[in-house]
Amino acid sequence: MSRVHDALRKAAQTPDELSNRTPSVPLVSGAAAAETSAPLALQDPPGRESTPELGDLDIEAIIAEVVTYPYTPMPDALLVNTSKPREGPGEEFRTLRTRLNHLQTLQPLHTLVVTSASPAEGKSFTATNLALTQAQLTGKRVMLADFDFRRPAIDKAFQLSPSPGITDYLRGQVSLSQVIRKIESVNLHVMTCGEPVPNPLELLNLRECRQLLRALREHFDWVILDSPPLLFAADANLLATMCDSTILVVRIGSTTYDAVTRALQSLCENNVLGIVVNAARRGELYSKYNYYHDYYDAAQTAERKSAEEKAEVKV
Repeated sequence: MSRVHDALRKAAQTPDELSNRTPSVPLVSGAAAAETSAPLALQDPPGRESTPELGDLDIEAIIAEVVTYPYTPMPDALLVNTSKPREGPGEEFRTLRTRLNHLQTLQPLHTLVVTSASPAEGKSFTATNLALTQAQLTGKRVMLADFDFRRPAIDKAFQLSPSPGITDYLRGQVSLSQVIRKIESVNLHVMTCGEPVPNPLELLNLRECRQLLRALREHFDWVILDSPPLLFAADANLLATMCDSTILVVRIGSTTYDAVTRALQSLCENNVLGIVVNAARRGELYSKYNYYHDYYDAAQTAERKSAEEKAEVKV
């Protein structure tokens, strides 16, 4: 708990300390518990078409038939560069990945909600990059699902069409095979949000939503959900009751201690794994890598020069 409180205090720093910060990088995580409360129950939206029972579908066959899309991320999406694994932001996400995978060996964790207290704190950035780094592990099957029906971001990050997506499936308008997309080269599956809907919370309360999450949990090593902020909508609270765990993203100089406290108290389940602190100082993030990376770069340079000299001798 002390690491969590340290993270909260750090997140409450003043905005004038943000000048020389990197955009959105996870720095700290720790265990925390939230107070319990009764989940919100709403009526199914009227006029909805029927959706096939997921129990009757062959999920493995569906996954094998999904369309593959090229990996063409939006230039300013701030995704980790998979071709440069030694960069500081990538190292931080791999550290977070290692902690989560270790926890997965201790308890059944497969579905993870990534949320924040307020908007613009980096939850979509964190969810996307965590999914990318998880997908880099050999043999890992990872699903990134955009359950932020109010302000989706996953489709923009990967430059995909938002529809067909999750909302379209939950309304019975498309099949599951049309919603799941595979991203080439990074071994990642993605589900975009879908068409905008006037009743996002009602869709999440549908029986088909729980069935979908249950089916994905059984066929993916990690199912990572991007969800709306906790203090601006009840969506993340409801999703937390359907998933194994939750991660809260806070932004240094922006998120207040009071906002994080209220966000944790609003969660309906005691399944908060920890807090990811965003927007660390460049010096805090990169200084610890300089020694090892400088040595590695020097060794590579020496090895390349040696190879070139040997080639000249042979000529």
